[in-house]
Amino acid sequence: MSNWIDFKQDADTGIESVRAHFVGHAYDPHWHDSFLVGVTEQGVQQFNCRRVRHRSTPGQVFLLEPGDIHDGLAPTEEGFTYSTLYLEPAWLDQQLRALYEHAPGDSLPSFDDTLCHDERLARATALAFRAVHDQDLRIVRQTAMDDLLACLTRHLHWRRRINPDPRLPLTAQRARDFLHANLERDIGLEDLAQACGIDRFRLTRAFKAAFGIAPHAYLIQLRLARARRLLAQGQTPAEVAVALGFADQSHLGRWFRRAYQLTPADYRRRCSNLPD
Repeated sequence: MSNWIDFKQDADTGIESVRAHFVGHAYDPHWHDSFLVGVTEQGVQQFNCRRVRHRSTPGQVFLLEPGDIHDGLAPTEEGFTYSTLYLEPAWLDQQLRALYEHAPGDSLPSFDDTLCHDERLARATALAFRAVHDQDLRIVRQTAMDDLLACLTRHLHWRRRINPDPRLPLTAQRARDFLHANLERDIGLEDLAQACGIDRFRLTRAFKAAFGIAPHAYLIQLRLARARRLLAQGQTPAEVAVALGFADQSHLGRWFRRAYQLTPADYRRRCSNLPD
């Protein structure tokens, strides 16, 4: 069976639903601006996240936070199939604060584990996915998502908003902040090193140790995450390529397909219902 992907976006909540099948190499290391809640349906889904190699099998639920860098690989011949919901952070925060009577105002929701075996959560994830992906009645979608959130509370805690993050080296955080502030610019390693007050060789080592990928790869993924948002708002691939510092539309397209297995035009069409 060849690779395939089925992608939709809910107009009311902005929740993206993706069902896909991959054989062999699935996708390069990347991250999302959203919380991911997904379930493996078939095969073995192998991925690296937070410096740990995970193997998700049918019925297991994977939980990723915004910024969690992860890849994808099918280690067995039959490949793997999964269903995933992409939850916007603002939407999830709002919904969870309605569930938690005393949610701390200075904190963010955070998952306890990247991979878990919870039959109730797996069932709720599958039902919520079908309700959203099949564009069921609004009351059905809302009920299914409420059930999913209730199950998720067993796997969530509140993490304080701390800047700088004590879990990461200060040099790596400075470099990350510089990349975020200059993502449209054609910056080099020397620019980054100068901003951090360290030579580029030690900077690269510190950055890779903290985030798992080199600064240039992080910058590309940062631009791709922004590209998703601009495309969903209706901007054309050509406009997005120019705005984010890609050489041209084809340059954006190559990186976008490697990360998401969709062309920018296809992603825009499915999100915005606008012509190419």
